[in-house]
Formats: sequence, C-alpha cells, structure tokens
Amino acid sequence: MSAFSFSKLVIFGVGLIGGSLARGLRERDAEGAGRVIGVGRRLHTVERALELGVIDAAAALDDDAALAEALKGADIVLLAAPVAQTHALLERIVPHLEDTTLITDAGSTKSDVIEAARAALGARIAQFVPGHPIAGRESSGVEAALPDLYVGRNVVLCPLAENAPEAVERIAAMWRATGAVIGTMSAAQHDRVFASVSHLPHVLSFALVDQILASPDAELKFSFAAGGFRDFTRIAASSPEMWRDVCLANRTALLAELDAYTEALAKLRAAIDAGDGAALETVFARSRAARAAWQERGGKRAADAAPDK
Repeated sequence: MSAFSFSKLVIFGVGLIGGSLARGLRERDAEGAGRVIGVGRRLHTVERALELGVIDAAAALDDDAALAEALKGADIVLLAAPVAQTHALLERIVPHLEDTTLITDAGSTKSDVIEAARAALGARIAQFVPGHPIAGRESSGVEAALPDLYVGRNVVLCPLAENAPEAVERIAAMWRATGAVIGTMSAAQHDRVFASVSHLPHVLSFALVDQILASPDAELKFSFAAGGFRDFTRIAASSPEMWRDVCLANRTALLAELDAYTEALAKLRAAIDAGDGAALETVFARSRAARAAWQERGGKRAADAAPDK
C-alpha cells in the first residue's frame, strides 16, 4: 500500500465499488484520508452510506446547491454508476467542476465512456482519467462494501492523450492506496480483452439460467442442480441493469467473442454428434491445462472477487 492523501473525494454512486474505495482509503490509509462525499440520484440512496460511516456527507444529484457544495474544492470525483449514465452525470457536474478536480470512473467498458466524456467535458477532457477496478462481490450495495476489496486486484487505467502524466499518477496512487495493482491499456484493447474474459462469461451464465427456466421441467432441473451449475452460474447473480448497459456499450467486441464462442461450440457439437471422443478429449485437456496455468499465476485469487466489474 502506498501513501496517498486527499482533501475531498466525491463519489457518484456509493454502492459496492464506490463504498469499497471510500472504506479502503479511510480504513486502510486513514492518515491521508480527507472528507468523502457521496452523491446519489436521490438523497435516501446515499443516507445509508452516511449511517454506516462510509462517507462524511451526502448530497442528492437533483439538488443544485448541494451538488455545488459537494464539488467545491474536490480533489477527485469517482463515477461509480452504470456506464450508460456517464454522459448525463458529467453534464450535471460540469457547471460546478473546478479546474483542479480530476474525474475518474469505474466502468466496465471504456470506449463508450470516453466518447461520453468527450461530449460532456469538451475542452476539459484532460481532467478525466478513465479507469476500471476489476473487483466485485455477489452482494451489492454499500452494505457489501469492504475496505480490502481491492487488495491484490487489478485496476486498469486507459489514459487519454490529453491527460497530464501527473494526473494519471494521481489516480493510480489513489487505487494503490487501497492495495490495488495498476495496469494500463488503450480503450480499444481494454474493451476487446474484457469482452472475452468478463462480458462473454456473464452473458453465457445468464443464458444458461434463462434456457433452463424456459424448459417445461425447469423446477426439476433446478432441484438437482449442484456444484457445476452453482460455479458456472454464480455470476448470473450480478446486476441486470449494469450488465444490460455493458453488453450494449461493448456490443462490437462482445459480438465478435460470441461468434467465436459459437464456432467453438459448433465444433464440440460436431465431435459429440460424430462420437469423436479423441477430439473432445483434446479440447478438454488443452483447456484444463490452460486453466491450471492461469490459476498458478494467481487467477484463482482474482476470480474469487467475482462477479467482476
């Protein structure tokens, strides 16, 4: 954990992700922690975070005076809301945004978020440093927030050409203070990578549950579902709203991954239909070895944070 200090952090969306950042900074790096202000679409949505001591003050997004006060003197603003809300949130912030305030986000897609930021911020785009913490839990909401959620987890930053190096380092230092490991990618690379290893698995998990639900003997199937079903469908417990937005925002990369997966399934189907056990075993053995190698590199620890963001 590295030292990081701030005077005021404003979080839009104090749920699991935003709440865990606040708790991580306040409880793991308390010496450098300043005030944390939570902003929600309605005041009651952030009052719980205030009751739990996760934030120091709460403001409603539709309260212009409270919003202006919340953003006054802010070092950093975190957008921890569904990606589809990015443009509207930034438009709401701009009139009260100080020149020294940095903005970052926690969105699971980046190309669409950057496009929204450019449209809303215009000439002030240099103040926005795109980010994506790769962490989550099956539980949601501020009650599920943990001070150690980001320990050993990856946080990807996708710096813009307009970002000053010190701005990128400031956001990186914030996440490092929570115990996170920082990586960087271009937005396009980020969206391709996470379409493959995050977005596609969520779609497959939701699809399997929905397929069984649509069958005439769904209840019987669910009653006998055990470990394999539980492990495969664990991430179907994720937020429908969030994953709807992710799928639509990253549709190009996700469709490419779906097409490739469909081809892989077609090959397995052909092997099963032909009774070709050797072809099946070859695929299964190769996949098993690849997963074992990933797990040896620390993949299990990262996966234990799922559903990932």
